[in-house]
Amino acid sequence: MNKIQKTDHFYLIDGSGYIFRAYYALPPLTRKSDGLPTGAVSGFCSMLFKLLEDSKSDQNLQKPTHFAVIFDSARKTFRNEIYSDYKANRSEAPDDLAPQFEYIRKSVLAFNLPSVDLPNYEADDLIATYAEKILKKGAKVTIVSSDKDLMQLYKKDVRIFDPMKNKFISEEDIINKFGVDASKVIDVQSLAGDSSDNVPGVPGIGVKTAAELINKYGTLEKLLKSANEIKQNKRRETLIENKDKAIISKQLVTLKQDSPVNRDLSEFKLKKIDKDKLYKFLREMEFNRLLSSAISAYGEPKLSSETVEDKLIEKQKPISNKNYFLITDIKQIDEWIKEAEETGELAVDTETNSLDPHQADLVGISLSSKVGKACYIPIGHKSSKCINKNDVIKKLKPLLEDPSVKKIGQNIKFDFIVLFKQGIEMTSMEDTMLMSYVLDAGKNRHNMDTLSEIHLGHKTISFKEIVGTGKKEINFSDVEIERAKDYAAEDADITFRLYKKFSKNLKLEKMINIYEIFEKPLIKILAFMEMEGVEVDNKFLKTLSSKFEKKIKNLEKEIFKISKKDFNIASPKQLGEIIYNDLKIAELKKTKKGSFATSASVLEDLAFKGHKFPKLVLDWRQVSKLKNTYSDSLPEHINPNTKRVHTSFLLAATTTGRLASSDPNLQNIPIKSEDGRDIRKAFTSRKNHLLISADYNQIEMRILADLADVKELKKAFKNDEDIHSLTASQIFNVDIKKVDQDQRRKAKAINFGIIYGISQYGLAKQINVSNYEAEEFLDAYFAKFPEIKIYMNDTIKFCRKSGYVNNIFGRRSHFNGINDKNFNVRNFQERAAINAPIQGSASEIMRLAMIRLNKKLSDKKNIQSKMLLQIHDELIFEVPKNNEKTMIKLIKDEMASVVKSDHHSFSIPLTVDINVGDNWGMLH
Repeated sequence: MNKIQKTDHFYLIDGSGYIFRAYYALPPLTRKSDGLPTGAVSGFCSMLFKLLEDSKSDQNLQKPTHFAVIFDSARKTFRNEIYSDYKANRSEAPDDLAPQFEYIRKSVLAFNLPSVDLPNYEADDLIATYAEKILKKGAKVTIVSSDKDLMQLYKKDVRIFDPMKNKFISEEDIINKFGVDASKVIDVQSLAGDSSDNVPGVPGIGVKTAAELINKYGTLEKLLKSANEIKQNKRRETLIENKDKAIISKQLVTLKQDSPVNRDLSEFKLKKIDKDKLYKFLREMEFNRLLSSAISAYGEPKLSSETVEDKLIEKQKPISNKNYFLITDIKQIDEWIKEAEETGELAVDTETNSLDPHQADLVGISLSSKVGKACYIPIGHKSSKCINKNDVIKKLKPLLEDPSVKKIGQNIKFDFIVLFKQGIEMTSMEDTMLMSYVLDAGKNRHNMDTLSEIHLGHKTISFKEIVGTGKKEINFSDVEIERAKDYAAEDADITFRLYKKFSKNLKLEKMINIYEIFEKPLIKILAFMEMEGVEVDNKFLKTLSSKFEKKIKNLEKEIFKISKKDFNIASPKQLGEIIYNDLKIAELKKTKKGSFATSASVLEDLAFKGHKFPKLVLDWRQVSKLKNTYSDSLPEHINPNTKRVHTSFLLAATTTGRLASSDPNLQNIPIKSEDGRDIRKAFTSRKNHLLISADYNQIEMRILADLADVKELKKAFKNDEDIHSLTASQIFNVDIKKVDQDQRRKAKAINFGIIYGISQYGLAKQINVSNYEAEEFLDAYFAKFPEIKIYMNDTIKFCRKSGYVNNIFGRRSHFNGINDKNFNVRNFQERAAINAPIQGSASEIMRLAMIRLNKKLSDKKNIQSKMLLQIHDELIFEVPKNNEKTMIKLIKDEMASVVKSDHHSFSIPLTVDINVGDNWGMLH
């Protein structure tokens, strides 16, 4: 065995402290492709790697000769025999941390370092024991930890390095923390106790008082012996009464320096990194960014022959821009076209001078057909290196329209629209954003930067890094061409890599059908809907803004009349002062941040109790929002070239598969209020055309009846009965013919509320009854339809176990917070999980309807009708007046028969409501 020398320097790492710092302090990196959580492992490895590398170059750290990572062995230790409640307040490790412990231990071995633990003892005890043994040999010790409990070990030749603050702990730091030097830390801790570890200490004595006493009496024992001399009555009494607690506390906080450790110090000798072992582990954990850093530090792996392992390394090679090329000659494009034709795959990404594809001009195109290799073709930069746009379009058009070559994009709908305007209609499109959405809806965002970090371990160059932000932001056409090349080529390379990964995962997860049947066909359909846009009456909107302005002024007069003074209604502070201090119509309620609670739910509660003031404020907010968000803002969205509004349909924005829209958002225009319907009147048909609205009738209730197999409801739908009257007759025990309007209204609220997991409190507010009555209604509902309660319970149970739910077609919606310890989070996720299969299935049926209708419209070009908008369960078409009847029949037939196919044996008939008018408001 190697003899320990006085020049040796031991690094003792508090591994358990590292784990929790990595888990809580570092940004969470989600999961491996197989679902294993790896955030703590990744953070731990990064911290360990940084320490090893810094200790080589940082003179202050002083290069170690020996190195050991020391862990806690188990929750229970000898201290629990002294005091059974020791650390009893500590909760179990979080669910996503527990499975990472094993891999953290493996990571230490991968770095060729010793991993040390000992049953019945804490890591701190082992550090204390080894430190004492090392000092006796005359060597030096550096303890690496942020744990204050280790400060008692500070002395000559024992340093403490805090890796989180990246500094050495000084005697001054210890005095600032405990009020005493290191030799007396134990005594102060014994008196003050430690709530985090459940060390009792002496009640009423904190660190400041403890330090004052120890500095005066020297030690805990001397203090307790002289307790009778203390002049302050309360202090004297608590010390005498709690003497035993102080003595027990000292036993708990004193670190063992004679733990029965069985590893010889010579085993801690720092060994050379085994590159193959380390790199293999980092690849297996998919820590590509750290692998790249390790290779930079330790060199390339020593593998030679072309083995399966070599191929794996090639696929997971750290990402660099070494093979990113700038195309400055039109002829250079030929080799990229040839390569794409040979591989049959081409990642495409367009760079533009605007984020609005309908007004954007092409600045450049990037391409990639092989992992790690990409190019950028500059077209519209303010640079002499740009190639003529028409020449590039002419050169790429045959390739991009070739159905035998897959065109891969990240949100490729944007690129399709930009290129379509240049005369290219891309075919055979694949979308990595949608692949990720099918695999991980609800787990994470699906933008490229996020996906690259999660799945490739690579931090991409962000758009903001290239163009800047705020006043310093420049247009992409102004970006220096070499920088643009690195950014754009990286986008194509990353997209190609993600495609390779997701293609395999879709097959492994058996989700390929969801992607192929429900996602891919929508890309082109929505692109053409967006390009078509919808006509908006600008003059009508101006008139509406004036009307809303008058309404707002009138509401303000009424509000100020009650408040007896003018104030800023939009200010929560000023509104709160009126509600709680001036009018005193509610007991004081504040937000978590301490400000007055004036949210919509608070105002609705007060309005429900009969107060006029909060109702007026709610009306003021509603009208102000309509004016600001729609009547004032919609004109800004009218395209100057087409004179129409072109919303963007978002395919990957919800957890359930439901489409969303933005710029402008047309999904959230209120339909129940007259003002909301007025906004819809601004959306009109072009000359000699009509708008047709096709709306699935009670589709979510039909899906609930099918999913839960509710016999009574299924029978009612098949017999075309009024479902709300049936529900009313069931829960109020009256003949269906004798159900009155109030009973039907309440039943309707319950039916729709059940779909969204309504509470008795929510129902009470909605139908204006007491909580007790609402609870009775819900109990009666579940008694009459017990299958629904079973469905709800079974769905939550399945989601808690699996982390996701399926809709009737097999799409998954993930709910990461379904087992959250916070009741509010958990409750919200449970309600969302109940709703997801229902809403998601309705969305899927709508998607199938859109796909079928699009095909019919494409086949029957003489109809000359266009699908314009998809809003929840409604489709809107623009139709020539002479084709009205033909289109109504076509729409009804296709939408009603959409589930009479191989996709799902849906047991309930679908019915479609059709409305016709000159504007969207007339359709309702």
